[in-house]
Amino acid sequence: MHMFLKLSFLQNIMREIKQIKIKKDMKISELVNDMNHIGFGARKIGKASNILKDMINDKDCKTFLGVAGAMVPGGMKEIIIDMLDEKVADVFVTTGANLTHDLIEALGEKHYQLEEQVENANDIELRDKNIDRIYDVLLKNDVYKKLEDFFENIYPNLPKKMNIREFLWEIGKNIEDKKSILRICYEKKIPIFCPGIADSGIGLMIWGRLVKKENIEKLNVDVFDDLKEILDLAWTCKKAGVIYVGGGLPKNFIQQAMQFSNKEGANYGIQITTDRPESGGSSGAPLVEGISWGKMEKDGKYVNVCCDATIALPLIYGAIKR
Repeated sequence: MHMFLKLSFLQNIMREIKQIKIKKDMKISELVNDMNHIGFGARKIGKASNILKDMINDKDCKTFLGVAGAMVPGGMKEIIIDMLDEKVADVFVTTGANLTHDLIEALGEKHYQLEEQVENANDIELRDKNIDRIYDVLLKNDVYKKLEDFFENIYPNLPKKMNIREFLWEIGKNIEDKKSILRICYEKKIPIFCPGIADSGIGLMIWGRLVKKENIEKLNVDVFDDLKEILDLAWTCKKAGVIYVGGGLPKNFIQQAMQFSNKEGANYGIQITTDRPESGGSSGAPLVEGISWGKMEKDGKYVNVCCDATIALPLIYGAIKR
């Protein structure tokens, strides 16, 4: 009897590792599916893709996507656009930096790779040449002149009282480039939130308009009204799924909405981060920690993927791409 119980216990906790084999013309979906059967970080990517499928297939689930960091300069813009356009994500929360860089590209400017080793980057020389550096990505500082011109043109016609979501839709309405996060959110009427919009190039552009004496009728953007909107979205959905690319403000804005929903928190969760939990910061906090707050449902499906998002996100999303 003792031996039977021991064998039963082992069968419940053990599953054979299936050595991964890379085949010619292998699909992303095949690779990520095979990752489910190996160890360490790759297994988490496989699990994340499975949870993403569950979110999409659950018709009662509304998915909240939070994107921090500099994902647009890092090359993730079109993946985010597809996730929004194909209704993989229903609600979008991000940083002012990502939206500024999205707008920069929508106005015809580009981001560039640093061709030499990052360790050899000469930031003094880059400064002399008016080039800004984001790790191994470069940006011409002159792009901000185009931002100035864009906001100078649209500012007079902006409604003078809005919340941040309405403000971002107004920007999207004035963008012609279809390959823009701001444009797709406006066109599809996707709720887009950026609580830290002032902390960005866009914020600086608006501030520049506000301080001009001729702008007598000042723009009034209500930051608290957005909180009401996202709380309403969390409260009224039957089920919720959360996807966090990085952490910070976008994650916390969604997490506190989950806490004040009419449920016990989100039913599904995927977090991609390189941060550690020991410092107590939100960005490194594992999703299950949210159970204690009522932000995550105690019987939900969650995974924490400790990986650079520019590696993990294309694999996780690419595996479910139809």
